[in-house]
Amino acid sequence: MKRIQPYLPAAAIFCLALLVRIIYNATVAHGYIPEYDARSYNTIALNLINEHCFCQAAHAAAVGRAPFWPWLIAGIYILTGQDNAHARLFLCFIGASTCTIVYLWTRDIFSKRIGIITGIIAALYPGLFIYDGWLYTESLYTFLLLIFAYCLYRLQYTAQLRWAGLSGLALAAASLTRPNGLFYLGLLFVWAILVIRAKLLPWRTTARGVLIVTLLTVGLVAPWTVRNYTISHTFIPVATGNGKVLAGAYNDVVLTDLKFGYPGGYPGLWVSPGLIRPPIDYHGHTPCGYTCDTYDDAYVRQWIRTHPAQTLELFGLHFINMWRPYTSEEGLPVREFPDRASSKLVWSMMNIMPIPIILLAFFGLLVTWRQRRQQLLLPVLLLLMDIAQCIVFYGSSRFRAPIEPILVLLVGGALWWLAQGSPKILRSHPSQDAHPESAQSR
Repeated sequence: MKRIQPYLPAAAIFCLALLVRIIYNATVAHGYIPEYDARSYNTIALNLINEHCFCQAAHAAAVGRAPFWPWLIAGIYILTGQDNAHARLFLCFIGASTCTIVYLWTRDIFSKRIGIITGIIAALYPGLFIYDGWLYTESLYTFLLLIFAYCLYRLQYTAQLRWAGLSGLALAAASLTRPNGLFYLGLLFVWAILVIRAKLLPWRTTARGVLIVTLLTVGLVAPWTVRNYTISHTFIPVATGNGKVLAGAYNDVVLTDLKFGYPGGYPGLWVSPGLIRPPIDYHGHTPCGYTCDTYDDAYVRQWIRTHPAQTLELFGLHFINMWRPYTSEEGLPVREFPDRASSKLVWSMMNIMPIPIILLAFFGLLVTWRQRRQQLLLPVLLLLMDIAQCIVFYGSSRFRAPIEPILVLLVGGALWWLAQGSPKILRSHPSQDAHPESAQSR
């Protein structure tokens, strides 16, 4: 019993989080039909099985989607049958694992008791379970980025290079899940510079860790890049789409004609490039694929060059929109089945709970930074990285998903700070105040 006792809190949080997600899928998401991006991933997965082709249209190899999530869906369907409920059950395990890592990381930085409370919050927080009921990449991508960063944290405090290997595998998988995963190689180098300057790790160990993560990431992504070049004769590291994303974010419609935007009427959100007026001239290239991404890029460059003031305004709107409790996402189960009592409950949670979580998270960062700035280095870098991407591309509650675990972790920091005056309620005994390896490093 003593041997398994240290693992009981993590196991309990995992089971609670898994139960919440299964209930969500069995009630709100029951009968879910993949739409929009989810339909694309599902179609590619079915074509992998039936046509042995990574394609959306039959026998037309696709370069517009990252491969890892369709591969996983296809693997699940081969094992269990072609029912998307099985893929969503897999996401339930992924989401529950994310909550467990939140517990482990909060425990390491603050205390075991704070970690348990934070893990429970993570299990119940809708920002961490609504994406486990549809076939978008949010749940998987968030989990992989969290693994990447947590393993770097463990490397920082143990100097064991095995953590660099795990971090590199996670970042490679994240990059093959979403193309912007490769941006986090930049975060890796910033982290290394700060760690060396603060003398948190010997520079040789840091350099080896960075080299391992980089080589694993680039090495595992490279075969897919070669495949894309063979098909398109264009350098496409993972997938096209940045042009489409930017064209939908930088145009007159998102500022002046909200009827084309999402319900809710927030300016600065994304619209389909097909709704842009005047329309983008694709010179007859339909359906688009990688060719049209070039025209989207050209449109965006021209628009930004001729609208400098509006571009700065959109930067601000992107920042504001990423912190809204909810910005409409078509295809979410609560949108597919809005009349269900369970959907109404989750809808209320989605619109209410993010407000205290976000406010407490920034309060927690403010009051704990001086005492825990070395331990909070990676969480803060993740936070800043996501904010920067939202400002440049576009901000929405969905694009906040990768930092939802970090926000919950920082809520733990607020609770830890408040507990300093209430030791009998929340504060652990000093000997329990952190994971042994982390405490040793401090």
